Amino acid sequence: MLRTTSGDGGRTGPAGDLTSPAGAGTSKDVRKRGPRTSRARPQPFLARLKRDWQLLLMAFPAIGLLVLFHYVPLLGNVIAFQDYSPYVGIGDSPWVGFANFHWLMFDASFWDATINTLTITAFQLIFYFPVPILLAVLLDSVVRPRLRLLIQSVVYMPHFFSWVLVVTLFQQMFGGAGLLAQTLRDHGYDGIDIMTNPDTFIVLVTAETVWKDAGWGTIIFLAALAAINQNLYEAAAVDGASRWRRLWHITLPGLRPVIVLLLILRLGEALNVGFEQFFLQRDAVGREAAEVLDTFVYWRTLLTGEWSYGAAAGLVKGLVGLVLILVANKVAHRFGEQGIYKRS
Repeated sequence: MLRTTSGDGGRTGPAGDLTSPAGAGTSKDVRKRGPRTSRARPQPFLARLKRDWQLLLMAFPAIGLLVLFHYVPLLGNVIAFQDYSPYVGIGDSPWVGFANFHWLMFDASFWDATINTLTITAFQLIFYFPVPILLAVLLDSVVRPRLRLLIQSVVYMPHFFSWVLVVTLFQQMFGGAGLLAQTLRDHGYDGIDIMTNPDTFIVLVTAETVWKDAGWGTIIFLAALAAINQNLYEAAAVDGASRWRRLWHITLPGLRPVIVLLLILRLGEALNVGFEQFFLQRDAVGREAAEVLDTFVYWRTLLTGEWSYGAAAGLVKGLVGLVLILVANKVAHRFGEQGIYKRS
């Protein structure tokens, strides 16, 4: 190796390894400082605004609608702490503090509606939530594009039907004068009326939800399936993995982040199972079976004029939903998933 002698008698080792006192100090300083890394400085606000003003302008209408119809109405929740009357307005309505919440906690009909809502939510988490996942996996396995497009169009279509049409269709199929009852009578059996049976109402509304929205729910899962690397399937097939093995070790792990995210969001809406579907069938099966929090607020607010009472019930729903989202997101972090947010 080439060695050079410095003017003061010091020598340098191989590849510039300084052995002189001056060289040793320089090498030590370099080791202390380490390699220099360049960090991009954040651009000033005006520069970023000048760069992205077209995108901001395009997003402004959507942001404006979100603020106008979602955040501005939140200010009206102040009536939950008042004895509100629309004739005198929010400013002149007397304050009652937490009196509305106190009455709500001791209202038996409120707790009946809450229990019905949680029961229906738990039942649909078990028997409805997995259906879009299974349907997406089945659609993804269809090889012919035209056949896949046809099946997707058929299962998406009920999502665009109103609940009035869905309930009417089920009435024609499973009502007392429906197709099922008529078929049983033609064969010598007694006809059944599922639409007015409170014992099977939870199964009925879940079946209606599956028929109406399961196809639409597959959109997100199909997008998640498209993002899975296809080379993994090819490598697994070469290694001799069967279709079920590929489903268990590749497809389901690829869908797991999306499943966890949607499950957290669904838990956040645990007290919001819908209004129109239950309102249309409430009289047929009775209040005890079909009363949920949304219909409870309607009957106790719009029909009786107890606006503050309904606002208090809405705030309780929102608070419980927020707690469920935070708890479910924390559990997702425990299992190593991203969730809906992650603290940096």
